Amino acid sequence: MRIVAGRHRGRRLAAPEGDGVRPTHDRAREAVFGILEHGTPPLAGSRFLDLFAGTGANGLEAVSRGAASAMLVERDDAALRAMAANRTALGEERTVGILRADATRLPRATRAYDIAFLDPPWGSGLHEAALAGLLAGGWLAPGGRVVCELSPRETLEPPTGLAVEDERRYGKARFVFLRVAA
Repeated sequence: MRIVAGRHRGRRLAAPEGDGVRPTHDRAREAVFGILEHGTPPLAGSRFLDLFAGTGANGLEAVSRGAASAMLVERDDAALRAMAANRTALGEERTVGILRADATRLPRATRAYDIAFLDPPWGSGLHEAALAGLLAGGWLAPGGRVVCELSPRETLEPPTGLAVEDERRYGKARFVFLRVAA
């Protein structure tokens, strides 16, 4: 696993042993981030939120491509150690925060994020609780975007306040792009 583009392009990322982390494949990440770079709000200069962050690859990719900051949210100890090591190896301690939390039970936000990326364990159904929590906790900026990575068989009924904009499939992964009501 590596950073696909931007100032950290090609840098390898540490991952915990075992099957606890299922990273987004490089090609899928490249395609999704290409969409985010040319979308509204633009990735450059944005505040990026990475839920179920695992190694932190998506948040670190966002910062590598010009996001002003990223917050990585994870609860697994091994994944938290890997993402902290990755953040340090890239020298992004000032731009990338780490929050140890359950992504479905987030505290009230201290600031809103322009773009959020959710990659819950496939088949868990956690995406719906996480989306509802993002809205209820004030984590999403008006007009912001949310990308939810799911298995092809999972359904997504967005809560009130989010609307499906687009959907793409890359390999075995399905990405649903949602827009926050302005």
